[in-house]
Amino acid sequence: MQQHFNYSLKEYNTFGFDASCDRICFIEQEEDLEDLLPIQESVFILGGGSNVLFAKDISKVILKPTMSEILVIEENDDWLIVQVGAGKVWHEFVEWCVNNNYGGVENLSFIPGTVGAAPIQNIGAYGVELEQIFVGLHAYQLSSGNKEYFTKEVCAFGYRDSIFKQKLKGKYLVTDVQFKLTKHNHTLEYSYKPLQEFISASNQEPSVKGISEAVISIRQSKLPDPKEIGNAGSFFKNPIVDKSVFEKIKESHPNVPSYPVNETKVKIPAAWLIDQLGWKGHTVGDVGVHKKHALVLVNYGEGKGTDIVVLAKKITTSVKEKFQINLEREVQLVL
Repeated sequence: MQQHFNYSLKEYNTFGFDASCDRICFIEQEEDLEDLLPIQESVFILGGGSNVLFAKDISKVILKPTMSEILVIEENDDWLIVQVGAGKVWHEFVEWCVNNNYGGVENLSFIPGTVGAAPIQNIGAYGVELEQIFVGLHAYQLSSGNKEYFTKEVCAFGYRDSIFKQKLKGKYLVTDVQFKLTKHNHTLEYSYKPLQEFISASNQEPSVKGISEAVISIRQSKLPDPKEIGNAGSFFKNPIVDKSVFEKIKESHPNVPSYPVNETKVKIPAAWLIDQLGWKGHTVGDVGVHKKHALVLVNYGEGKGTDIVVLAKKITTSVKEKFQINLEREVQLVL
């Protein structure tokens, strides 16, 4: 295990904010945790830093898993179950699946972050959510040092949510995640219009690789590269509202986009709500709303985490006043 004190986190968050922590521990193997736990200090678990906003220096111990091995633990002629180290870069795992023609994660291509953070957030994109291929995970309880196994049911997945963001928040460190993938007869999901258009233009039959390539192309065209402009992707969740709220908005905005959730609920794109209020391309000092995507808040180089906090508050207030909708952050604020 590598340890560093008074360590800059600038290279470990995609906003590129230069916050520092009291101590960081790079967990290279489970034995490192067994030596370290139980721990009584205040702890923050850091994955790829793609879904966090450091608003100031962190007076906590940062634990960063780096285990990245992929193991096939069960398989038959139709499917396989793989166990992946928590520190594996998510898209590298997706590439491994696509290159082997294993189906299930292709719609989740090019999502930043690590495998260990993926179930905590229940990541999703283009009609697929992680819970659909999730089998289970191993995690250590920080206060006791006990290793536990969590099934899909125990994880209590919701929209960009899990038990690890609720009552178990900050209490466990994930060491590996298990997924069930298909070998053939893949159930491909390309009902989203942008995917349909891309696949149609390619003049090829839909495939695991084709959908992955389409998702990557679409994401690259819409979202800024964190290596060029600091950002954490989608800053807000798409709100799910009562149909009565949706119908009220539709009276003055007939073209409001929506996606039915159930008989009484509708999902409205947060980007559309923000864009209607003129925030797209808006800048305040060295931070702002990206010019191509209203859901992405950006650091143009010398911004601070507190600047993003203030900007996000202004956006949520304006959306609430105009549409009577409360936007929730998708990005985790670390104070």
